[in-house]
Amino acid sequence: MKESISANEIITSRVFEAPVELVFQAWTNPEYIARWWGPNGFTNTFHEFELKPGGNWKFDMHGPDGTTYANHIIFVEILPLKQIVLNHVSAPEFLITATFEDMGSSTRVTHRQLFKKTSVFENVKSICIEANEQNFDRFAELLNGMTI
Repeated sequence: MKESISANEIITSRVFEAPVELVFQAWTNPEYIARWWGPNGFTNTFHEFELKPGGNWKFDMHGPDGTTYANHIIFVEILPLKQIVLNHVSAPEFLITATFEDMGSSTRVTHRQLFKKTSVFENVKSICIEANEQNFDRFAELLNGMTI
C-alpha cells in the first residue's frame, strides 16, 4: 500500500492480484461492496444503490460498538474499468475518486479522498488513513474468493 497526504486529501494506492474486470465488479456490485466497504468490524445495510451518474447510494454502516452511521453518496462519474467518482454528501463531506489501472493479471487501485473542509480533514485524517488501509485489506480478502 502506498499512501500520501496533500491539502485536504488522502491518497491510497495498492496493486491487487486480480484482473481489472473483477476489481471493477467488486466496486460496482452492491452485494460485494456490502462485504468490504468500511474498516474492520463494520457491516453495512444498503437502502438505495443507483449505479449511474446522479444516482443515490444510501446505506448505514454499523460499527463494532453498535453505533450506526447513516451515509449518503451520490455517484458523479462511472467510467467502466477506469474510474468511479463518488460525492459523500453526508458528514463528513468528501469526494472519492477511484481509478483502476489494468496491469494484466493485476490491477492498481488509487483511492483519492478529498475533504471539502480543512478543519474536518484535520480532525479525521489519522482515522481515515488507518480505515482506508483496513478497507483495502477487506477488499483484497473479497477478491481472493472471487472469480470472473
